[in-house]
Amino acid sequence: MMKILAGLGWVLFGLSILFGKIIFGNKSGDEGIKVIGVIDGDTIVLDGKVKLRLRQIDAPELEFCWGEESKQYLDELLTGKYIEIKEKTLDQQGRDMALVYMDGKLVNEMMLVNGMARYHSDSTTVREDLKTAQEFAKTNNLGLFSTKCYQQKENVENPKCNIKANIDKNTKDRVYYVPGCVQYKTAIVEKDIGENWYCSEKEAVEAGFRKSERCP
Repeated sequence: MMKILAGLGWVLFGLSILFGKIIFGNKSGDEGIKVIGVIDGDTIVLDGKVKLRLRQIDAPELEFCWGEESKQYLDELLTGKYIEIKEKTLDQQGRDMALVYMDGKLVNEMMLVNGMARYHSDSTTVREDLKTAQEFAKTNNLGLFSTKCYQQKENVENPKCNIKANIDKNTKDRVYYVPGCVQYKTAIVEKDIGENWYCSEKEAVEAGFRKSERCP
């Protein structure tokens, strides 16, 4: 009877290991879950081809300013490495997202403090740390907060093209400002989210923007 129970115990132990691998991907000892690839600056692929988004951050789309740099940074940081996942949940599209740790360091925070992504509000236990990380990047003009992507006074690439096009982060309303508009001087062109400068009003309209009602 004891031999039967012992044998059953080993079977259950083996099944628990197999079950763990199916859900979380293959592991190497206590190292954690292996990252086999990076899609962009806020989405990784785990062993088993499982996609995971980094919670509370938004990296630029690859075609926008700093998108490629953000992806490359995360790729060099995580691909082939083992991570630990905490506070996993689903986003509004039903995609898995979580806090990701490597060697005890919070990767989500590393992306923010280096200006590789923007802070996205959420109720995690580290939200204040993540806010502070973004403020550091913004204060020090790092990454997507550098003058390459974050421009207010002039168009760095072509100062003659001085029409500012903005996208409202809440309503997604797309408007542009010409010199003389009430908000022109304070408007910031954040190229990492698809905002841009245009040389003519016609170009801005063709790109999907409308003239601000606060313009003469």
